[in-house]
Amino acid sequence: MAFIALTAVTKSFTKGEHVITPLDDVSLSIEQGEFFVLLGPSGSGKTTLLHLLAGIDRPDAGEVVVAGQSLSALAPGPLADWRAEHVGYVFQQHHLVPVLTAYENVELPLHLFPLNRAQRHERVALALEAVGLSDRADHLPRQLSGGQEQRVALARAIVADPPLLVADEPTGNLDHASAEAILTLFNRLQRERGKTIVMVTHDPNAAAHGTRVVRLDKGQLREEARR
Repeated sequence: MAFIALTAVTKSFTKGEHVITPLDDVSLSIEQGEFFVLLGPSGSGKTTLLHLLAGIDRPDAGEVVVAGQSLSALAPGPLADWRAEHVGYVFQQHHLVPVLTAYENVELPLHLFPLNRAQRHERVALALEAVGLSDRADHLPRQLSGGQEQRVALARAIVADPPLLVADEPTGNLDHASAEAILTLFNRLQRERGKTIVMVTHDPNAAAHGTRVVRLDKGQLREEARR
């Protein structure tokens, strides 16, 4: 069984008098441990698909199954609990809390779990070490570069050890060197920790880091490359 399976998924939005359908009867499977890249222009529905498989939104029709769980079958409360355990998020905007240190930002998701202070400390230390920021733990976001802020966001995404990481244009605001550093970290997490990573981008250079690339355009998917 695939780790992620979308079956005949349709999602539409109403904008004024118009109905926009970014996803039209889409089926897709992603295996555990893939670094899956969804490539396409702005407005093609990439983020919509990402939100569906991460349980942030629900389809109008069809089914989304992740790690053996049909997300449509979950009520909002259990779905939120499922997301906290199974999904880590990395987005284009870092969404760090400006008054909290890097350590405190990374620690935030762990307050949803029954962990004591020592257990939280161990996990945060490991996450910051994984992204190479152990020496910046007590720095506020304004004291970090853009690339360092994104690495803090990545540490926050992996601190609870979720099996799935979703990334929405994670390098869109970064210079080339910082972007390459983030993408290299994704490659390490996929290879060394077996994370399933789903990244959406419009940048072919970023997409080249994936093990599989699929293009989304006009509500339909087309396989681009596999390695």
